[in-house]
Amino acid sequence: MQFEYTPKVQDLRTRLLAFMDEYIYPNEKRREEEAQQSYLNAQKGGSYTTLPLMEELKPKARAAGLWNLFLPEAGHGAGLTNLEYAPLCEIMGRRYWSAEAFNCSAPDTGNTEVIARYGSPEQQERWLRPLLDGEIRSSFAMTEPAVASSDATNIECSIRRDGNDYVINGRKWYITGAMNERCKLFILMGKTDPDNADRHRQQSMIIVPRDTPGVTVLRDMALMGHYDAPFGHPEVLFENVRVPASNLLLGEGRGFEIAQGRLGPGRIHHCMRMIGMAESALEMMCERVVSRVAFGKPLSEQGVWRERIAKARMLIDQTRWMVLHAAWRMDTVGNKVAAQEIAMIKVIAPNNCVQVIDDAMQAFGAAGLSQDTLLTSFYAYARHLRVADGPDEVHRNAIAKHELAGYRAPAAAR
Repeated sequence: MQFEYTPKVQDLRTRLLAFMDEYIYPNEKRREEEAQQSYLNAQKGGSYTTLPLMEELKPKARAAGLWNLFLPEAGHGAGLTNLEYAPLCEIMGRRYWSAEAFNCSAPDTGNTEVIARYGSPEQQERWLRPLLDGEIRSSFAMTEPAVASSDATNIECSIRRDGNDYVINGRKWYITGAMNERCKLFILMGKTDPDNADRHRQQSMIIVPRDTPGVTVLRDMALMGHYDAPFGHPEVLFENVRVPASNLLLGEGRGFEIAQGRLGPGRIHHCMRMIGMAESALEMMCERVVSRVAFGKPLSEQGVWRERIAKARMLIDQTRWMVLHAAWRMDTVGNKVAAQEIAMIKVIAPNNCVQVIDDAMQAFGAAGLSQDTLLTSFYAYARHLRVADGPDEVHRNAIAKHELAGYRAPAAAR
């Protein structure tokens, strides 16, 4: 395993760090104000509006060659491997909203990969180029409020064939990005064959244009009290939604196949970003403890804070090396074979990073719970990743099953 940066990554990393210093960090306050205005606009009815700041930053990022870095296909993206992308994604994660400036934000990244890899030429012609150019946004409609979606075979949303169309009925929620005015399509997972004996062949994925009659955004859902304008995570009703049969992706019964191809990279991208967020939290904690005095000496001179800072550094570095190893495995043996490593980092990264952020919040005292730092939004994002893309329990179960597999065969033979 060689984790040193290639010359190409070194160059991209240098340019990306410079971009963050020049355009991202100085604009934090402006971005916050524009996001608040976007939220207030939506309260009058309608969608979250696009932030003017982001429309200014996208052409600058593209001109700097920092565009579609996530996509390994050289014809569409930067041609980076997962291992090469990891340090770049981590830098973007220092401010989770910055990824959109580089056209590297979820769920568009995963949806773009799905259409690039599994879409028909007609689907690619209609949707892929606008996504690659950052002109439109998209959503991934999988999770449902009425069932335990941690077991995706529970999904109840129906996709029923009717002549040359499919008719969709169901209710989804926490559909990231669907509140944005530029969200133009859903990739929706539902059941085309609910009676199939193979529970993993019942589901299919289909492209649903956002403006199709019968699609209704019911309400935005908060993440621990945060309404995430301009993206949003709403509850969406699909009521007798009729789309052409040609909108189906890959074929009936292949929804799980697509999901596994989509969720592997999506999960590791989340983990990469989490490392950057935790690094930012550690920086804030260190700056705080060297400047704050309690009981006659700086917090940095008190043993409890040295313990927490040491623990934070170890947790972050442990997470980074595990993520890099998972990325290397994905590149060398493929996502399916690397499922164990992906599952492990999906548990490790949010849990470790939540702990670092929590300790940073503690260093700030009451201010750590307020709107005056980024830590509460960091915490909400990190904590939700213990549920998003599969909860900890599901991944731990998969890890244990994989570990026990080698013991079952000898036991059965005895």
